[in-house]
Amino acid sequence: MSSDNKNNENIKSCIILCGGQSRRMGQDKGSMIIQDKPMIKHILSTLNHHIDEVVIVLNDKTRIDNYSSFINPDEYTYPITFIEDKIKNKGPMPGIMTGLSQISSDYALILPCDSPYVSSNYITTIFTEIDTDFKAIVPYHDAENKLKTSEPLHSIYNKSIISEIEKLVNNDILHIKGLIEKIDTKFVLIDDKKIEKKEFRNLNRLEDV
Repeated sequence: MSSDNKNNENIKSCIILCGGQSRRMGQDKGSMIIQDKPMIKHILSTLNHHIDEVVIVLNDKTRIDNYSSFINPDEYTYPITFIEDKIKNKGPMPGIMTGLSQISSDYALILPCDSPYVSSNYITTIFTEIDTDFKAIVPYHDAENKLKTSEPLHSIYNKSIISEIEKLVNNDILHIKGLIEKIDTKFVLIDDKKIEKKEFRNLNRLEDV
């Protein structure tokens, strides 16, 4: 996306992770029909008018072709880029790294494809929390244990952490909370006022649907 008319600081980017193997669900989650449309399209619709660019990270070309077939870019107010995960079957960390390498801005909101209940209020609120003193903006549930109750897959990350992720992945450290511990992180309370708990409900199994 050209930054001729916007500074990088003003571009709002979102990375949607669709590279999981969906073992518990037994089928590709993002393309599952929920309330008459693929799950990922609920998220894409919510992002309309709140985001300037979206990067969808998928684990192979077959899945990219599939998603391209049912996602019509004309339905959205932002451009969509489909990208193949650089490192496959290693969890979400490589997907975050792959997505961050593609954004025009300095920060991106990460969302999983199985969280159709994320609201426009959450999108707006979490972006207001960006502080350039921090490399990550991470919501959490319990003040007694911020890291343990954090939501790292609904968080904002700075693309300067790409090299840090690469080091961790190369050492087979794949837990995102291990990344959050190593970088300057701003934690934001999920208080059911400014940020509601229901935003973080995801669908992992058929009985969740």
